[in-house]
This record gives sequence, C-alpha cells and structure tokens, in this order.
Amino acid sequence: METIDAIILGIIQGLTEFLPVSSSGHLEIAKALLGDHSVPEESLLFTVVLHFATALSTMVIFRKDIFLLIKGALKFEWNEDLQFITKIVISMIPAVIIGLFFEKQLESLFDGNILLVGAMLIVTSVLLFLADKAKDTEKPVTFKNAFIIGVSQAIAMLPGISRSGATISTSVLLGNDKTKAARFSFLMVVPLIFGKIAKDILGGELNLANTDITALSAGFIAAFVCGLFACTWMISLVKKSKLSYFAIYCAIVGFIAIGYTVLN
Repeated sequence: METIDAIILGIIQGLTEFLPVSSSGHLEIAKALLGDHSVPEESLLFTVVLHFATALSTMVIFRKDIFLLIKGALKFEWNEDLQFITKIVISMIPAVIIGLFFEKQLESLFDGNILLVGAMLIVTSVLLFLADKAKDTEKPVTFKNAFIIGVSQAIAMLPGISRSGATISTSVLLGNDKTKAARFSFLMVVPLIFGKIAKDILGGELNLANTDITALSAGFIAAFVCGLFACTWMISLVKKSKLSYFAIYCAIVGFIAIGYTVLN
C-alpha cells in the first residue's frame, strides 16, 4: 500500500468514525465507481490500526470522563460511574452476538451492493432528521435505553448505516439529553474496538509479514488527528442540533447510489 493511499484511508476512517455518514457505505460506493482495484484493499492489520487510532482519539477527547469512570468504579460501590460502565457493557451485547455468530453473513453484504448502501444511507438520513428535530432534555441514558442503543449499533454494521448517526439518533429519540447521547455513543464503541483487536491478536489473524511501517504509521496518524477533529466537531453539532446537514447529505448520496444502480 502506498503511503498516500494509507493517509487517504486514515482520513476517511478518522472522519467517518464520528461524522454520521457511514464509512463502510462510502467505501463500497468508491469501489463501485473507481473499480475494485482503484481503491486499495485494507489488510486486516491496517484496518485494526486505523480503528485503534480512532479509539485512541476518543479516549483523548474523553480522557477526563474515562478517568472519573475508572476512579468511581474502583470504589466498588453501585454509584453513577459503575452504573454507566454497566450500561456500556449492556450496549455491547447485540454487536458482540452479531460479531460472534453472524460474521460470515455480515461480510457477504460487503460485495459492492450499492443498492443496499443507498437504501441504508436514506435510512440514516431519516434517523438524523428526526433526531435533529427532537427536543433537548436532561434525561440520562437508562439501562433499557443502553440495550436499545446497542441494537442500533449492531444494525449499523450494515453498509450505509452510520454507527454514530444511528446510536446518537436512537438515544435522542428515546428522550435522552443530546450531549449525554453523544458521549455515550462515542464511549460505547471503545471497548468493542479493543475487544476486536484482542480477538484478532489472540486468534493469530494479524499478518505482520511484508508490512510497510511507513504507510501503517501514516494511516494511523491521519486517522488519529482526523478523529480528534471529527469527534470534537460532532459533539458541538449535536449540541447545536445541526444533524440536518448530514441528513441532507446522506439522502443525496443515497439517491445517487440508487440511481447509479438502476441506470447500470
């Protein structure tokens, strides 16, 4: 993989991990438009590195929150911090089930099915539009909410459904505070990413042979820096109810993708 390709993929990963536009959907569209060989295929190692970079950027942005959560949990009391961590664990259950038992079926959907991507982008658009119009509250995420948001995160494994868009929208539509919804959405994915990394390492699936360290490092830095920017920006947009811009964007891209499929 060329260094410039690694940087481009790093930028895409860093931005779309947090902005509600679906990184998987955009990559499938790019493959269809440019050809499978025009977009470099990400090795498992490179994918893991990029996801680690965005997880790390999340931890940097929420470092104070994470420190307080750990500090509170170490008191071994049923306090707000331990309850929040428990909610994170509950939210992971649907995605873990899908990842463990339906991985092959899920992978089969990433075969250039642009019609599916377009339809799912429109679904993302509707969710964002509804969430943008929802009234802001001070209601925190409940245990029941955590599981429902986790279901939306599992559904967001489909190409074209934005993970951040689906989870934040679901949380807001459940009546949760928008800032708390964004915080929960970004923190809930961190343990999943580290869990996936651990699974791949322990399973011996990472191939270190013929690895271009320069390209790998460039992709990591690009994803990390863009992740810092996108995460901060997304939190601000949610607070200001600016998700409608992304709703319009996803709808336009979705209809173009469907039109492209029909005409070809």
